[in-house]
Amino acid sequence: MSPSVMTPTPEYTAQVAATAPADWLSRGVLLWQYRRTLTRVTTGAMIVSLGIAFVIPKQYKSVASIMPPDQQGSGAMLLAALAGRSGGLGSLGSLAGGLLGTHTNTALYESLLESGTIGGRLIDRFDLQRVYHSRYRFTTAKHLARMTKITDDKKSGVITIAVEDTDPVRARDLAQAYLDELNNLLTRTSSSSARQERIFIESRLKSVSADLEQAQLALSEFSSRNSTIDLKEQTRGLVDAGARVQGELLVEQSGLQSLRQIYGDGNVRVRETEARIASLRQDLQKMAGTSAPLPATDAAISSSATGPEDKAALYPPLRQLPRLAVPYADLYRRVRVQETVFELLTQQFELARIEEAKDIPIVSVIDSPGIPEKKFFPPRLLLTLLLTLLTFAATAALILIREQWRAVDPRDPRKSFAVEVFSVVRRRLGQLAGTRDGVA
Repeated sequence: MSPSVMTPTPEYTAQVAATAPADWLSRGVLLWQYRRTLTRVTTGAMIVSLGIAFVIPKQYKSVASIMPPDQQGSGAMLLAALAGRSGGLGSLGSLAGGLLGTHTNTALYESLLESGTIGGRLIDRFDLQRVYHSRYRFTTAKHLARMTKITDDKKSGVITIAVEDTDPVRARDLAQAYLDELNNLLTRTSSSSARQERIFIESRLKSVSADLEQAQLALSEFSSRNSTIDLKEQTRGLVDAGARVQGELLVEQSGLQSLRQIYGDGNVRVRETEARIASLRQDLQKMAGTSAPLPATDAAISSSATGPEDKAALYPPLRQLPRLAVPYADLYRRVRVQETVFELLTQQFELARIEEAKDIPIVSVIDSPGIPEKKFFPPRLLLTLLLTLLTFAATAALILIREQWRAVDPRDPRKSFAVEVFSVVRRRLGQLAGTRDGVA
C-alpha cells in the first residue's frame, strides 16, 4: 500500500456517522425557523406558476398514420405491417420488412414529407407566415418543422405524422394537407414506363387521327367528284341497267319495223317509237361511256368521259369503272389502314392509362387525421407543481447557503477573498451604471 494514501480509522468513521444525522437535523431546524418565509415564497410561486401555466397557449395535436406505397404492391406491404404489429411475429415482421424493402421506402417518404416543396406548399396554403407571426419564410419553415413530428415503425414501415397547433381544426387540416401534398408530389414525379408508353401512344394517336381525317377527306372528295360510292355494287347495277336498256331497245326496234310497214314513216306512233329508241340509245351510250384514258387530274374524269352535259351524273360510266377502281381502291385502303391503326392505338392507349394508374404510387391512409378534442400541451397541474417545487427547493438552498456563509469565521482567508471580490465587482457595476446614466 502506498504511504501517501490515508486509510480512515474506525474512530473517524464513527465520528462522521454520528455527525451526519446532526447536520441534517440542524438544517431541518434552520428551515423550520424560516417556515414563514418558505410558506410565503412557495405560495407566491404557486400563484405565479398557475398564471404562467394559464398564459401559455394551448397546443392541440392531430395524428395521421399512412402506409407508404411499395413497388411490390400494397398487399405485400400490408403483410409486413401486420407481421410487424403482431407481438409474437416480431422476427417475421423484421424479415418481411427487409425483404420487401420497406425501410428504403419509409425513409424515402419521410424525406418527401420533410422536403421544402411540401413545406412551401403548406406555408402558402395556410398563410403560416401570418399565423406564426414570422417575417421570413425560412423561419416559418423551421417553426412548421418544430410543430411537426414524423416518425416510423421500424418493423412495419408505417409512418406517423403528428402536427401541433393552437387551433384544433388547423392542426387537423395541416395533417391532412401533408397527405394531399405527398400524393400530389408522387403523382408529379412519377416517371414509370407505363407513363412514358402512354405519352408515346397519345402522341401517335393524335398523328394517326390527323392522317385518318385526311384519308377520309380525300376519299370523300374523290367519291363526290366521280360519283363512286361502292364500285362493286355500282358495276353490278350498271350492267343490269345496261342489259335492261338493251332489251328495251331491241323490243322498240322490232316494233318500229312493224309500225313502218303498217302506217308508214310519217305516222305519229312511228315518230314516237323513233324518239324512244333514240333516248334509249343515248342512255345506253351514257352508261357505257368511252374507253379513253383517265386525265391527269381527278376533277376532269367525268367531263372527259361522258361530255360536258353529264358533269352532274349520278353514276360513273361503265367503261371507266375499271380505271376508277384503282384510285378508289387505293384511297379506300388508306382509310381502312388508318382506321385499323387508330382502333389499335385507342385500345393500347386505354390499357396504358390503366397501367399508369396502377403504377402511380398512392399513399394508403391507415388513420385519417381528426380534430383533437383535448389539448396536448401544456400540462398545467404538472407545470404548476414542478415550478412550485423548484422554487421551494431554491429558496431552501439559499437559506442554508446564507446561514452556512454566516457561520464561517470572518478571519478565514477564503471568506476574506470572496468578500473582496464581491466588493470589487459591485463597485465596477456601480461605475458602469453611473457611466450609462451620464451618457443617457
